[in-house]
Amino acid sequence: MPPLVLQRRAARHTALVTALVTIVFAQAAEAQLVSRPGLTLAGARQVIDAAISLARKNNAPGAVVAVVDEGGNLMAVERLDGTFAAGANISIGKARTAALFRKPTKFFEDVVNKGRTAMTALVDFTPLQGGVPIVSGETIVGAVGVSGASSAQQDEEIAMAGAAAIGGTNGTEPVRFFDRASVDAAFAKGSVLLDGDGRNYMVHASRRDKAGMVEVHDLDTDIIYVQGGSATFVTGGTAQGLSRTEPFEQRGNSIDGGQTRQLARGDVVIVPSGVPHWFREVPSALVYYVVKVRR
Repeated sequence: MPPLVLQRRAARHTALVTALVTIVFAQAAEAQLVSRPGLTLAGARQVIDAAISLARKNNAPGAVVAVVDEGGNLMAVERLDGTFAAGANISIGKARTAALFRKPTKFFEDVVNKGRTAMTALVDFTPLQGGVPIVSGETIVGAVGVSGASSAQQDEEIAMAGAAAIGGTNGTEPVRFFDRASVDAAFAKGSVLLDGDGRNYMVHASRRDKAGMVEVHDLDTDIIYVQGGSATFVTGGTAQGLSRTEPFEQRGNSIDGGQTRQLARGDVVIVPSGVPHWFREVPSALVYYVVKVRR
C-alpha cells in the first residue's frame, strides 16, 4: 500500500482516537458536576420586597431584612426607617445562621434556651428567632433574616413571607410515595409523613387515643380525613385559657359555644386557620390524615 495512503489512514485513526478520548473525558468531567438552582440578585430583591410588604401591612415598628446566598454571603439588605442601628448586623447574622446550618434560627434559640448554651460559642452563629432558609424545590439556595419588628415572632413572620416569595417546587420536587407498611406504622404511633421544610403544606398520619387541648393555628388550615375510630369534635366558639405554645400556635383548655360533631370513619373536616378546634372526647382510638396548608 502506498505510503501516502498509510499516512492518511494513520491520521484519521489518530483523529478518531483523539475525539473518543475527548468525549470520554468530557463525560467524566460532567459526571463530577452538579446542576443546581441558585439565588440571583433579582431573587434576593423579590424576597426583600415581600418581607417589607408584610412588615408594612402589619404595622411593624421597624425591620431590617437581609438576604444571603447558600454560603451565607450577603446579597442584599434593606432597613425600614426608624429601625434601631444594630438591626442590620443582627438580621445578617440570622440569615447566615439559617443558611449555613440549614434550619430556621428559632430551632437554635430553643436549643440554647433549653440549656445548651455552649452553642453560643460557635462562629458566625446568631441563635435568635427570625432567620429562615430560602428553598427552591429541594435545594436551600439562601436565607433571609429579619430584626427590628415588634417581637421575635413578628421577625419570623416577616422572614417567612420573604422566603415564600422564592419558595416552591417549580416542578422540580420529586413524586413521593409512602408504601402501606410505612403508612400503617405512622398511624400506629401518630407521626409526620411529610414535614413542611420549604413547603406550604405538611402531611400527618395522626392518632389520638384520648381527648386533647383546644388548638388554634394562626397560619395553618387543617384538612382532616378520618380513617377509623370516633371522636366528639368541637369547632368555632370562644377558646378558653389560651396561651401561645410556639410561633403561630396556641393552646387552650375548653371552648365556649361552637359547633359539635361526631366524627367517624370517612368523614372530612376542613378547619381554617384561626378557628379554635378541640377533640373533646375520644371513645375509640381515632386515626386520621391531616394535610396542613400554610397561608
